[in-house]
Amino acid sequence: MVLAAGRGERMRPLTDTLPKPLAGVCGKPLIVHHLEKLARLGVRTVVINLAWLGARLREALGDGAAWGLSIRYSDEGEQALDVGGGIFRALPWLGAGPFLVVSADIYTDLDFATLGIADEAWAQLLLVPNPVHHPRGDFDLIQQRVVEPADPQASRPWTYAGIGLFRPALFEDCRPGRFPLMPALRRAIARGRLHGQTYSGQWSNVGTLAQLNALQHETPPAPGGGQGFV
Repeated sequence: MVLAAGRGERMRPLTDTLPKPLAGVCGKPLIVHHLEKLARLGVRTVVINLAWLGARLREALGDGAAWGLSIRYSDEGEQALDVGGGIFRALPWLGAGPFLVVSADIYTDLDFATLGIADEAWAQLLLVPNPVHHPRGDFDLIQQRVVEPADPQASRPWTYAGIGLFRPALFEDCRPGRFPLMPALRRAIARGRLHGQTYSGQWSNVGTLAQLNALQHETPPAPGGGQGFV
């Protein structure tokens, strides 16, 4: 699943008329970088959620045949359902086993094939060193299990990268509607079922025009992806 329903407030005025996933980096839209990598990995069906300017995304990507994919669109209406609600709504299309979730506004050289999930885990998160715009981080990682410090004010060394493998079990206590992902992740942490792996290769959360401009002239990631696991 590729998450593409966000409004992109911090990238206005560009995103007043252009969905953020269609913003160009290294000669092609952000979301196309992901679709190409998924196709090379052997993925054949991709679910993309839509809200803000969703018709523009449908028009640009079509049915996915240009990349050898079959794209299904989960249309959330005028207001996005947030990350948790968006994934939950798409669960009937994602199957009973683990599924990959990627935020459309991430730019990375990660090889998605390097992600794996243990049988007992409800989710496997990719974690990256805290970026400048998020210095306090999200999580700690102890023996491949994702945890939060007991002190809510404490800094955490890792930030969730917007990429992970998920099982439907993570959402068993959820209900339809708009909700964030974090409560479900915290339930998994409490049961020792949230796992993670860290990555120090190329990764950027393209959240502002300055971040987008900084990427415009970078060399595109190699087709096989990078390494950088720590």
